[in-house]
Amino acid sequence: MPTPLEIKGQLASEGFAAGPIWLAQDRLVPSYERKDTWQAEAQALADCVATASGQTAELVENAQGDAADILEFQLAMLEDDTFVEAATELIEAGLGADMAWREVLDDEIAGYEASDDEYFRARAADLRDVKDRVLVALTGAAVEIIPKGSIYLADDIAPSLFLSHDWSGGGLALRDGSVTGHVAMLARQRGIPTLVGLGDFVCPENVSALLHGGLQTLIVSPSEQIRQQFDLARMEFDAARLRAQNFSDRPAVTDDGTAISVMVNIADPAEVENIPIQHVDGVGLMRTEFLFGHASGLPGEEIQYLAYKKVLDWSRGKPVTIRTVDAGGDKPIRGFTEDEMNPFLGMRGIRLTLKNPDIFRLQIRALLRAGVHGQLKVMLPMVAVPEELDETIKQFEVEASALAQEGVAYQMPKIGIMVEIPSVAILPNRFSKASFLSIGSNDLTQYVLAASRDNGKLADLAKADDPAVLALIANVAHYGAKHGVDVSLCGDAGSDVSIIPKLLQAGVTTLSVAASRIGLVKSTIADIDLGSDRKSRLFDEAHADFSHKLGVLHSDNKK
Repeated sequence: MPTPLEIKGQLASEGFAAGPIWLAQDRLVPSYERKDTWQAEAQALADCVATASGQTAELVENAQGDAADILEFQLAMLEDDTFVEAATELIEAGLGADMAWREVLDDEIAGYEASDDEYFRARAADLRDVKDRVLVALTGAAVEIIPKGSIYLADDIAPSLFLSHDWSGGGLALRDGSVTGHVAMLARQRGIPTLVGLGDFVCPENVSALLHGGLQTLIVSPSEQIRQQFDLARMEFDAARLRAQNFSDRPAVTDDGTAISVMVNIADPAEVENIPIQHVDGVGLMRTEFLFGHASGLPGEEIQYLAYKKVLDWSRGKPVTIRTVDAGGDKPIRGFTEDEMNPFLGMRGIRLTLKNPDIFRLQIRALLRAGVHGQLKVMLPMVAVPEELDETIKQFEVEASALAQEGVAYQMPKIGIMVEIPSVAILPNRFSKASFLSIGSNDLTQYVLAASRDNGKLADLAKADDPAVLALIANVAHYGAKHGVDVSLCGDAGSDVSIIPKLLQAGVTTLSVAASRIGLVKSTIADIDLGSDRKSRLFDEAHADFSHKLGVLHSDNKK
């Protein structure tokens, strides 16, 4: 029996899979047969781009959320005449359609890969997908068929290939990739066990293998003892997942009887169709970037209104917190965001929308109109100073007055802010006009620790349970409790069962989590005993010391 080979990677999507290794195949084996004239070459390329566009459009029709966003981007690239025109010039100069297309796309891909922005580096995979699908059409290569129940081993995988495969019983093992990449994101949404960053190693095809999410390890040719340990770990994982399912429709209550609100994060109105409203206490974060990132351009007022109304109708009177468009940083939007050297510290979030009043005005009007359909709360991203909140409130008041004069029904929502910049977490009392506060743990962590949330090399550093981050979270929670201001947490930390006990100890009583984690979060909360004080002495003492120091500084600044 071969010696077991154990390769450590990064866990992109939790779970366990057992099956034969399936090595990625070369999809572009057939050679391209050139045409007689350059005009025929150019026409062949145009026809194949149209074919790839049609295939992508079909996938878009059946996609939701992030999958739809990825495919929309690919469709926009295929419909961009710039690529075909550049390739046609090379064809006229003597290159075949296949080589011309390769050269143009490879240049574009190289630019994306060289970017300092993780978002653009992730988009490089989409461009490679676009390039290959047109080349497949040109060469007549067969699309790869991955056997069901196998563990697919590759350097990376195209999003379109991932979306077209049935992964039931199987898993995904990538030598490259990152936990923030598009395929990793899609795998998490679909619950497909996935490891990335495995590195280079030799592995024969069809050999038995185990993908152990708990150990973040791919085990090739496992021994019987390793198999038994794997089966035990998988049984425990399945039992925890089953228990979580049983908690989905129950109220979230700690072991000592403390009620915790569990809300849901959504990125697309279509997501609510698969979420029973009785499973959650409302929507703690509805992202609106999905409306702004499509190939059709920036959305009008009516499109936005209908999207917001859909979620408010579904909520049946429970609160729905909609975040104004959080563009910029790792979310560039054509025709809206700016090209910057350091986008995470640049024009993003509320800064960008206030600078673009014509765009922001349409979103404000849509939100005001949607407010009549439920309990709407509007959240402002990336607020750093009180003046940004003040100016936004004024703009809502101006547009409300305009709607009243037009005779259009509207309802002024509660307006709150995200706490994701240390300036807010340190002195939340400066933002007394905010109706509520929602802690964005992802950005707060990266700004406190100066560690980009999208840099896989800093994954061990950029953790929301760092004492400095938790102290700021506790400070915000205590401020809310003292002044009667609702405080929630909507970042990824709220879905992390290892961090939830610390968040509750810090005084957080409302979590907004990923839809797939609702039951698991509730079952985790049920095992937590906060004690009679509801908070640990550790955080009481840390907060008291922190608040004292801040009070002294604030007093000195007023003198």
